[in-house]
Amino acid sequence: MGLIAGFVIAVISRLGYFGIALLMGIESACIPLPSEIIMPFSGYLVFKGTLDIWLVSVAGAIGCVIGSWVAYAVGAWGGRPLVERYGKYVLVSHHDLDLADRWFSRHGEITIFIGRLLPVVRTFIAFPAGVSRMPLWRFTIYTFLGSLIWCWALAFIGLRLGEHWDTLGVYFHRFDTAIGIAIILFAAWYVWRHVRNLRRS
Repeated sequence: MGLIAGFVIAVISRLGYFGIALLMGIESACIPLPSEIIMPFSGYLVFKGTLDIWLVSVAGAIGCVIGSWVAYAVGAWGGRPLVERYGKYVLVSHHDLDLADRWFSRHGEITIFIGRLLPVVRTFIAFPAGVSRMPLWRFTIYTFLGSLIWCWALAFIGLRLGEHWDTLGVYFHRFDTAIGIAIILFAAWYVWRHVRNLRRS
């Protein structure tokens, strides 16, 4: 984490708003570069009077959208054929794809919006949206709105913490752990459901 923090600080210090957009774009392209470091440090620079909090937030949200487009495109153009061909080996059936399609058709907006506000989930939510071919314009709007709130909140906390901006990551790692446990429990339930259905058939 120390090396990552040093990299983030160097990029933003050198590139400013563009650096924020670049780093948040990387984070949203399914590469786990923690926004819990990127945006609070940006807020610290607001505290110092170097940057503006709204421009910081918009730069972060734009970066999120661009990075999410990449993950969405991978899911839409490559992910679905891959899942259809090899999904059975990881217990993903055509029925599961149909369920995901219906879910994103009915609840895609709120799923993307809330997903952009959750640690861990926000990094990977664009890929399943692409696999389900959620309309790109809707995906873009709700990605931007959710990301803007997330980026502003983290930057504001960094602004309020000032010199102690780097203490925020400790608290967010607790959320990461809780969400990780929830994902493991969901995966266990998912495997159990498929094994049960196979036994019945």
